[in-house]
Amino acid sequence: MNTRETPDISQVLAKIQKPAEVLSKTDTAAEPLPVSGKQKAVKPKKDAAASTENVRGRPKSGRIWKTQKERFAVVKKTIRRKTTDERLAYRAEMKQIKELSQSLKDERKRQNEEKRLRREENKRRRLENERKAEIVQIINNPSKLKRMRKKQLRMIEKRDLANVKVV
Repeated sequence: MNTRETPDISQVLAKIQKPAEVLSKTDTAAEPLPVSGKQKAVKPKKDAAASTENVRGRPKSGRIWKTQKERFAVVKKTIRRKTTDERLAYRAEMKQIKELSQSLKDERKRQNEEKRLRREENKRRRLENERKAEIVQIINNPSKLKRMRKKQLRMIEKRDLANVKVV
């Protein structure tokens, strides 16, 4: 993995100071050469920032084994491209899988719908049969209602007399 570290303040300061050094070197270059015609070899100075490039301070958390992580945008990965035939085969396979899964979903949906309709039909038929089997007694005298106990009152239901056969 490529480990690119974020520059610390000493590196940034070193970069800012370098242009000033370059300017001073160009001024010396403008001076006339010595009589011998040879120029003195200038030894490159080692920056303090360059020596501490890989050295980081102790982390505040105390977890010294942790390393500096890269952002995902910086990491470059090599991607093996697929050939046209592979791509077409992959597309066809994915299309087939999608069709199969869609057909399974449709089948399940159809079965659930059939079950729901069957349940509704059974419920309606059961209610009809209960209504047919009811024993109905018409109460004409409202004072009977006043004399009834609570349990008896709970059993009473109102019905439309047009649909009910009275015994």
